[in-house]
Amino acid sequence: MTNHLKPALTAATLLTLGLTSFSAAAYEAGDWVVRGRIIHVDTNEDTSTIRVNGTSQPGSGVDVTSDTVPELDITYMWTKHWGTELILGTTDHVVDGNGSLSSLGGIIGVDVLPPTLTLQYHFSPNANIRPYAGVGVNYTHFYNEKVTGGLNAPGAKVRMDSSWGLAFQAGVDVDINEDWFINFDAKYIDIDTTAHFTNTTVGAAAVDVDLKPWVFGIGIGTTF
Repeated sequence: MTNHLKPALTAATLLTLGLTSFSAAAYEAGDWVVRGRIIHVDTNEDTSTIRVNGTSQPGSGVDVTSDTVPELDITYMWTKHWGTELILGTTDHVVDGNGSLSSLGGIIGVDVLPPTLTLQYHFSPNANIRPYAGVGVNYTHFYNEKVTGGLNAPGAKVRMDSSWGLAFQAGVDVDINEDWFINFDAKYIDIDTTAHFTNTTVGAAAVDVDLKPWVFGIGIGTTF
């Protein structure tokens, strides 16, 4: 064996021993799995033109800022392989005018509550490294909406429609010890909404926003 291969083989051996030196935090039917994550919501929006008093403004649209926040998720294991996960968290976003109406700046400030329920399949529930995949449904509620920037005026209001859509998920739990694990998670969510403005500087306005955010998370979890 050449000398330069020995350190690599030694490191691989130590890693293997580290992952097998304690029992896995295995999943069983009836377990509750709780994770705390820091998530980054990458908004990935597609929008219609902004309609002002019913007339589309050519070349206009909106951009939606991303956000990074803490999140709590809870999974109930129906069997050692199958579980359902509910995520709980809220994010804060700014909607900016773009294109021909970019001079308006940020036109909406809004908080978003997007509870998401997924059905997960856990591929290796008894291992120290446990990947999973899931699919489910998302409900997104927009609240604390306010008109800002170039559309703001006394009495101006905006309302954003709530949304139902599909959610897709993939992730992995990696044991730290018998009780705790690190979690890496990614979700893709379908969110569709329309923002309705009244009493703005240009009168009534509306814009359709098709959000398909990627939600990336890293955190720590345990099982009860």
